[in-house]
Formats: sequence, structure tokens, C-alpha cells
Amino acid sequence: MADFNSSWAGMVPVDDTALAVTDTGGPGPSVVYLNGQFASQRYWRRVIAELGGGYRHITYDMRARGRSGRSAAAASFEAHVRDVGAVLTARGVDRPLLVGWSYGAPVALHWAVRNPERVLGVVSVDGAYPYDFAYAEERIRRLWRRSRWLLPLLSTMGMAGKMSAEQHAKSNIELNEIYAALDPVFDSVTFPVRYVVATGANLGGGRDEMESMRASLDPVLARNPNIKVSAKVAGNHGNMLRKDFRAVADAVRELAGTARSRGRQSR
Repeated sequence: MADFNSSWAGMVPVDDTALAVTDTGGPGPSVVYLNGQFASQRYWRRVIAELGGGYRHITYDMRARGRSGRSAAAASFEAHVRDVGAVLTARGVDRPLLVGWSYGAPVALHWAVRNPERVLGVVSVDGAYPYDFAYAEERIRRLWRRSRWLLPLLSTMGMAGKMSAEQHAKSNIELNEIYAALDPVFDSVTFPVRYVVATGANLGGGRDEMESMRASLDPVLARNPNIKVSAKVAGNHGNMLRKDFRAVADAVRELAGTARSRGRQSR
């Protein structure tokens, strides 16, 4: 029988691939971290260090990202939602907090709404906004076509997946469709959801678009009291896990009902 109190790192088989999973083990509240669209689990290291050993931390690389294997369904949002359950089952995790950054936020939200009895809450790190990006489809295709020669390098840097340019574009466009259809998902939320919202401008601009996207959350906050903003931070979408990791950790503490330790308050 597996010892889920001990730290573990390995591969979890699922469908036609295997996911690289790291589990610190332990009896504390379980926190499962869901990555940005083409990021890897290493992005969470500052949040995990800030929260410390009082929690059980589970991270993993999504299909065709990081150390996980390639997959025919690497660009499928539904596949990534199903994989959350596969990881929880494989590691014997019961009622975790799901923490999702960017792409990981709607993955967490969708899984939690479909399994409300199995989740303690969701922390959305600048993701899962009900905003319609349909106008950007051609821009997305053009971006990935231009980047296709750099994809192998970007993949090693945690900025792209082990996928073709067409698959990257398909994933982006599908995510935009998921965002545009989030309102009914929000209306089904019966568990606590906390947002950590970035306010800084992204590298290369796009402030107006990002501000409009974040403002689309306001009607959701007004009609569903289970969904709240835990913090608005100075960092931008890309650097907030590096610069604002304490705010993310505080949102986890809020939902877990745990206090920041004295040793960490003065940091």
C-alpha cells in the first residue's frame, strides 16, 4: 500500500501518456497546483516555500509540458480537467484546495464544479475570467506560426509545450471559448473561490485588454457570495508567482483556515 505521508515524485499513467507528479506527503491540508497553459510545476516553488511544511503540496506537469509525456490530447481542455481527478486518485488525495494560475484556474474551476463534494475550495491566480476573446483568433494563429521554429527552445524554458504550432494555437483558441462560456460555471459554484488578481502591465503592452478581462469578473462577484477577491497585486500576469507569491499563499491560508506563522510574517 502506498504511503501518502511520505514525499514522492514519479510518473502517473493516464490515457496515452504519463504525468510527472511531485507529492510532498504529510498530514496537513492538501494543496494541488495547476500550471499555466505551457508552464511547468517549478513555477510554484516560491508559493510552496512560503506555505511551508504544514501543508501537503502536490504539483504536476500537464500533458506534453515539463517532464510529462506527449499525448494526442495535449491541446484538449477536457483532457486536462480529467487529469486532475487522475492525479488525485493516484495520490490518494481527499478534498484538496485547488490552486490554478492562468490556464490552470479554469481547469480547477471546471473540475471543482463537477466534483463539489471532493474539493475544499479554489484559488484562481489571475485566470478564469468570463471574457470573450473571440476577436483574437487570427492574432493567436499568427503568433504561433511565427514562433514555430522556437518551440523546442521555449519548451525547455517552460514557456511552450511539446506540441506543434497548430496545437499551441488550438489550445489558446479553445481556452478563449472556455472563458467566454464561464458564466454558467460561476453560477454553479457552491464552494469558496478566491481570486488573486494582477494589476501590472504585461511585457509588450496589452494593459487595456487585460483590464477589460479582469473587470468582467465584477458581475460574478456581485451575484455569487462564494466567489471573492483575496488580493489585487502589483505584479503582472507573467511574473506574479515570482513577485506576489505571498499573496497567493495567503489566499490558500484563508481557505484552509490556517494562519501565517510568526516566522513568516516579518519576511
